[in-house]
Amino acid sequence: MEKVKMYQIEYEKPKVTLLQESGLGVAEIAARTCYDSFENSENACIKEAMQHLNRDAINNIDDSDLLANLAWVHHHHSIIEHATLSFLIQGTSRGVLQEHARHRLQAISVRSTRYTMSSVINAFVASLENEEGFIFFLDKILALHLFVISDREYLEIEIKAMYNKLMFQYKRDPDFITNAIAKSSLPFIEECKGDSETLYRAFEMGKKKRNVGDGFKHIVSDNWKVDMVVTFNIRSLKNYFDLRDSGAAWFQIQWLAQAMKEVTPKKYLKLIDKKYKNI
Repeated sequence: MEKVKMYQIEYEKPKVTLLQESGLGVAEIAARTCYDSFENSENACIKEAMQHLNRDAINNIDDSDLLANLAWVHHHHSIIEHATLSFLIQGTSRGVLQEHARHRLQAISVRSTRYTMSSVINAFVASLENEEGFIFFLDKILALHLFVISDREYLEIEIKAMYNKLMFQYKRDPDFITNAIAKSSLPFIEECKGDSETLYRAFEMGKKKRNVGDGFKHIVSDNWKVDMVVTFNIRSLKNYFDLRDSGAAWFQIQWLAQAMKEVTPKKYLKLIDKKYKNI
């Protein structure tokens, strides 16, 4: 992933992949249904849609004069809600997620911290068998590439805070280990006594503790990476790009909006972004 410095701290930018696009045909059919104007379409598959419905052709049209006219002349944007795009987003931050989720007209599925932080907890429990527990924990967490910040010196501070919080909890909670490790993996602790590396590998290969994040999510910061799949109709996507691909937006969500725009096909951008209007 591309790295960039902001305010003297190095970050990784997110990666975005377009998973699916609905095409423009349904939106044009919806518009022409309103006006009963199928005969005026420049797309033969739309013109003949009421007599012969060719769904493959309809879903693959590249332009629609009517949609462009409605979008830019009449600002009749409800029609373009029939066109949708789905994106796979990898490596944005939990801080961005909080802002991204404010855009309500989207479908969003996010990597769950509750279910997926077992490697972090495994590393901590294994570090208890090491005389240099923090160094062991640090190396394992760095290898997981959990953070949008890639600056090593900064990450040592971040990971030290995680370690200290877990150690604080460990010393207070007599049930820490049983809350952290699946029952079937508990025997590994005695079997690998004094060998943190072997114990960590055994934990990683064993069964994961269900909902492990419930007891330990307090260590998670806004710098943690998240992956998600989001689906927007292009009217909502226009609003997202207008607000988030803007100098007034936080730089991390600008990066996300820009990466999403880069993989959005131009036939959609022509209807929602003035810079592409006449391309």
